[in-house]
Amino acid sequence: MYNLVVFASGNGSTLQAIIGNIENGTLSANIRLVVSDNPNAYALERAKAHNIPTYVIKAKTFKERDIELSEVLSKIPINLIVLAGYLKMIGPKLLEKYTLINTHPSLLPKYGGKGMHGMNVHQAVIDAHEPYSGVTVHFVNSEYDKGTIISQTKVAVDKTDTAESLSAKVQRAEKIQLVNVINDFINGNL
Repeated sequence: MYNLVVFASGNGSTLQAIIGNIENGTLSANIRLVVSDNPNAYALERAKAHNIPTYVIKAKTFKERDIELSEVLSKIPINLIVLAGYLKMIGPKLLEKYTLINTHPSLLPKYGGKGMHGMNVHQAVIDAHEPYSGVTVHFVNSEYDKGTIISQTKVAVDKTDTAESLSAKVQRAEKIQLVNVINDFINGNL
């Protein structure tokens, strides 16, 4: 079985999409752990509802977080770590040992970097009158949203779109694209 760990800081809708695709047989994988830096993240409740173990990060600094996570993760078999709405920088210990991917709600390199997440991204796209937005799945490295791009999906931006309506369209595309990318890892295509 292909072993995933999912990091999430918020609602966990992307985590739920992964869980749903595992349960319906689209993904031949097992989520070994859901990790969050936010003890109130709804993603933790989603994991618990499906009997998936959870872990809340205790460390406050970047270096302490890297050490803590490397110790916790060393105890379980992991093929891939998926950042699904996780907002903290990943440290060198994890980057050395694991393959990590992230989903980002824009067509990187546009609208990426520190502070560019969620509605901030969608509002920036609307304000710039972009004809397209989309989702990018990329490898995680030591800089926010700068890792090698694996896959992108374009989403048309309509003149009537708001940040909220664009977010909904991008999230639908994100969930499909992420499942396809995870399947590529499972099948040895990445």
